[in-house]
Formats: sequence, structure tokens, C-alpha cells
Amino acid sequence: MRIGIEAQRLLRRKKHGMEVVTLELIRHLQQIDHKNEYVVFVKDDEDVDCIQATENFEIIKTPAFHYPYWEQFYLPKLAGKAKIDLLHCTSNTAPVMYQSPMVLTLHDVIYLEKVSFAGTAYQNLGNIYRRWVVPKIVDKCEQILTVSEYEKKRIADYLAIDDNRIKVVYNAINSNFSLIDDTMALQKTAEKYSLPQDYILFFGNTAPKKNTDGVVEAYCTYFHQQENPLPLVITDCKPAYIYGKLKQWANGHEQKLKKSILVLDHIAFDELPYVYNLASLFLYPSFRESFGMPILEAMACGVPVITSNTSSMPEVAGGAAYLIDPAKPLKIAEAISSVQNDRALQAEMMEKGIQRASYFSWKRAAEQVLDTYEQVMLKTTDKQELFFLA
Repeated sequence: MRIGIEAQRLLRRKKHGMEVVTLELIRHLQQIDHKNEYVVFVKDDEDVDCIQATENFEIIKTPAFHYPYWEQFYLPKLAGKAKIDLLHCTSNTAPVMYQSPMVLTLHDVIYLEKVSFAGTAYQNLGNIYRRWVVPKIVDKCEQILTVSEYEKKRIADYLAIDDNRIKVVYNAINSNFSLIDDTMALQKTAEKYSLPQDYILFFGNTAPKKNTDGVVEAYCTYFHQQENPLPLVITDCKPAYIYGKLKQWANGHEQKLKKSILVLDHIAFDELPYVYNLASLFLYPSFRESFGMPILEAMACGVPVITSNTSSMPEVAGGAAYLIDPAKPLKIAEAISSVQNDRALQAEMMEKGIQRASYFSWKRAAEQVLDTYEQVMLKTTDKQELFFLA
């Protein structure tokens, strides 16, 4: 079997959730499958060393076309030229006119649930593209993969698909996310980013679902109420955006709050385990997630996690996190204080979190995906035989 994997954005330096999932999947398929042939289609970019070709894995680097053109026109030509038996599209969308068997990883249908233009222009255009493509291609795909039972139900409901056609393959985390006792390496990371000795960690994002505004409001409330508030470290956001939000909740303490909030640019993936390990608490009060890998990453690093009681997050956390209503900043503030002031609770959350994170496995995920490929090709072969017999 000759399998094509669409991984257009895999080589970009600043990887997001879908690229991390695809990278781990390919790496583990390389470890477990030496029988089938693979062709991985990527856009040429900075991080060329993140994935290597092997005897049965070919990496085809392509020019940097705009994503819709690349996917709808260029990818089908590449797949045809490479004589692909099965094409796996890994990032929610797929070529509408492609005729050969396809597997689609549909991470979520958030863009179908609510029309919002509160994000950046890039985010808005991406959502418009998905709203156009996804309903057109789901019936063309032999199998749909998604990342949680919650998301499986949302996909079935919104796209009127028989849930037998949707298979849940849980994400996992890189093995580098673990407890780190290398004090020199930890100190080096702390010095590089000027990190406080103890801090609350939050991955900022201007996408409304990430609830950055709610976190800033919650931290202001916590800061005013707590005698010894922990500093807040926010990544992936611009200082001007965060500090601009402080004005409405600072209550005259804007300068003090600014000194207590450190806003950092993007942190390289290989440095994240150190940043987690140095944190005292991890905040992930998103409004909506299809999975939420940072929950498990933080847990594996021994960091207590506060996350939302909505969508997939309770399913992923599995009773090992402190759950809150993300729409109530006061509850987020109360949760921060509760965890900070209770050493026994911290120890319990740390133990449960490490155990929970260990449940998820990229090897198991790769085995499930490989089984999907084989089942799809078997079903396709049976259809072809029936056609010729008729």
C-alpha cells in the first residue's frame, strides 16, 4: 500500500496543535510500519530537520503556495504523480475534487458552530475556508478520525454523519514532557526568559475561544485578593494586547500588575518542558477545545492544572485537574487561590496528573491510524471487486 500524508505546515518553526499531532503521528508510524510506503507532502519551510526520510518514507517539499490553492489544486496533482493508493489529510480539510480514497483527521467543527470574526484576519479566513470545504468533503472520505468522544458527537450532529464513520484516536504528548531534575538546564531556561521563581503559566492567544480576556480579568481579581500573589507568565501574545486589557480591571494598580505579568513571545517546542517544570500552576480555561494537549503536557511535568468544565477538557483531564466555568473569571481567580494555598491539594493534583498523562500514547495512536489505513484499503478493494463482478 502506498499512503500519502498531507502535512503542509509541518516544517514551520512555530508549530501549533495540528502540526504537533501530525509530526508525532508520522514519527511513530515510521517506528511501527516498515511494510507500507509513505509519501509525506510538506511546504518547504524553516524546520527542515523535524522529520527525516527513511527507507519507506519519502518527504516531498513543495513551494509555498497559499493554502487553499495548495490543497485544492496542487496536492491532488502531487498525489496523482506519486501514485498514491490512499491520501490522509491531517488538518480538517481536504481537496474537494480528489477521486481516490481519503482519510480525514477532523480535529473539530468549532468554525461551524458559531460565526465569529473576533479573531485575526488569518484566523477568520481560515474559518471561512473550513466552513466551505468541510461539509463538501466529509461524505467523500472513507473514514473520519477525530480526537475525543466529545468531538465525535459534535461532528456527527453538525454534519449529519453516522457516528460509525467517525473513529476516535486520542492525541498524546511527546516523551520530553516529564519531571526534570536537571537544575542547571532549568536555571538556564529561567535566565533566558527572565522567569520568576514561581509563577502561573498561561498560553495567551487572541482567538476568542482561548479566553485570554477572562484570564487577565481573573488574574486582576486574584492579585487584589491574594496576600502574596504569584506572577503570571503569558506566552504567544503581544505585551500591548495584554497590558491594554489591564486598564478595565486594574482598580488603580495598573503599574503593579504590569510588574507582575510577564508577556513572552513564542517559546520553542523543545524548551516548553522546562517552562512547564518551572511553573507552580498551569491555566487552561478555554471556552472550547477538541482535545487540549497542554493539559497533559503540564500534568506530565508535575504541574497542577486548572481547566474548563466544558467540551473535551473534562474528558482529557480525567479527574486530575481543577475544573471551573471558563465564563466566570471570579471562579478562575478562586481556583488559583485554592490551589496556591493548599499544599495537600497541590501534591494530590501532581500525582493524579502524572498518572493521567501516562494513559495517552502516540504509539497506540499510530497503531490505530495504521489499522484505519488497512481497513479502508480492504473496504475499497472489496467495493472494486463487487463493481467488476456486477
